[in-house]
Amino acid sequence: MRRALKVSRRAAIVLFAVVLAYLSVVFVQVWLAARRDDARPSDAIIVLGAAEFDGRPSKILAARLDHAIDLYRRGIAPVVVVTGGRQPGDRFTEASVGASYLHDHQVPERAILRETTGRSSWQSLAAAARFLKQRNLMRVVLVSDPYHSARVEDVAHDVGLQAATSPTRTSPIKGAGEWRRFGTETIRVAAGRIFGYGRLDRHREVERLVPGLATMCPPLRRPSRRRNGTHSGVV
Repeated sequence: MRRALKVSRRAAIVLFAVVLAYLSVVFVQVWLAARRDDARPSDAIIVLGAAEFDGRPSKILAARLDHAIDLYRRGIAPVVVVTGGRQPGDRFTEASVGASYLHDHQVPERAILRETTGRSSWQSLAAAARFLKQRNLMRVVLVSDPYHSARVEDVAHDVGLQAATSPTRTSPIKGAGEWRRFGTETIRVAAGRIFGYGRLDRHREVERLVPGLATMCPPLRRPSRRRNGTHSGVV
């Protein structure tokens, strides 16, 4: 009995050490991806959606769109894909708000494509991949916040896109808030690489597959509702 307890204890210690080492490696990969800008001539720029407030982009979404506009003006790609659906009660999709913002900054309609159904990064990229493949637009540059880069690049490759990342450097998420998101992204990337991002998205919550795993980092807070406005929260 005592021998069995010792073996079990050692196995638990080894398992803990393996998990910790794996998460440490993934954290470094997420952090390095956040620092990297791989923008290169491509077929399309994809902007990952973020909160909108009754037709107005949040500061997070505006920062992503501003970076996409800069890439477009530099000639990185001739098309900008805006993504993101809407939550119940919203009047606008994130994609429609993004398209309006691009118009206001002199991006022509012919250069804008919209993905209006996604409510997660996986759903948005999978839907965008379907219509981009029909147009033979396979090489894409992904624009989001830095902490998001590793996961969206993985997801894009999973759905068949040849993806590079170019994160915005003007995001309002800084300091402790950004580091919390690095922690959360580490868990999501670690779980996604084991179980598959699509499977995790279908379950909607990481902890449904791995009880207790998602509690290692606090969930991200969605932006609160503002007066006379609603939001949706693909991040």
